[in-house]
Amino acid sequence: MAATEDARRLALVAAQAAADKKATDVVLLDVSEQLVITDCFMIASADNERQVEAIVDAVEEKMRAAGTKPVRREGAREGRWVLLDFVDVVVHVQHADERAFYGLERLWKDCPRIEFTDRDAPSEPAADESGSE
Repeated sequence: MAATEDARRLALVAAQAAADKKATDVVLLDVSEQLVITDCFMIASADNERQVEAIVDAVEEKMRAAGTKPVRREGAREGRWVLLDFVDVVVHVQHADERAFYGLERLWKDCPRIEFTDRDAPSEPAADESGSE
């Protein structure tokens, strides 16, 4: 069974909130086939502890505006890997070093990705249609 539409919608809200605070490498995974406790993971990186905190705060704010609040928050004191549990969506905001070391995407590589495009990202330049180099 795939993630519910509501879980996917909330995961996209969390992803955009993270991207708005300059999170890098934002990934959404549909883990509903592998886990019974949640439908989606959002994983994002930050370069330092202050940015991790800013991303977490923004995600919480946007998720509250979307009608949900976390039932659990872990790791905020250290600011290296913060987990926000919104039941249907679990948000992981990691310092880039922790992200590289723990490799959550590798652990959940069999789970399908949910397409996310930052609405503020510059669009790809159009390919040269003339075919010249």
